[in-house]
Amino acid sequence: MRENNQTRKILLLCANPRGSSLLRLDEEMREIKEGLKRAKKREQYSISVAEAVRYRDIHRSILEYEPQIIHFCGHGFGEDGLAFEDESGQIKLVDADACSGLFQLFREQVECVVLNACYSQFQAVEISRYIDYVVGMSDLPTLTFGTV
Repeated sequence: MRENNQTRKILLLCANPRGSSLLRLDEEMREIKEGLKRAKKREQYSISVAEAVRYRDIHRSILEYEPQIIHFCGHGFGEDGLAFEDESGQIKLVDADACSGLFQLFREQVECVVLNACYSQFQAVEISRYIDYVVGMSDLPTLTFGTV
């Protein structure tokens, strides 16, 4: 467990493989960073970003940045998995078992995983076997508009 004065590290993992619908990952990263700047205890957190992440890059990124919180931005395809790009530039789907196996290795370090990807509840459920706090999506995101 961390000490009270230790900075919590957030790692943003972004993947938008070629051939998948275009995501505005830069905008999502900006919103997260801006939100943290407005937070009362912002000095207790730091953010690192790993872009164009392939599945094998996740392990390396966790080792390099040593985050307690991981926020994945990308595509999800339900039980078929989360979408990454492989070494040849093709879409590689990574299923819930593979995701949970990866996070099992880091269960003493990672406290929270956010999967901002459509239909990522399958991966979230499996990851929650090893990580205490996991957020996944059961559907497509819903946009609502209103006036202030």
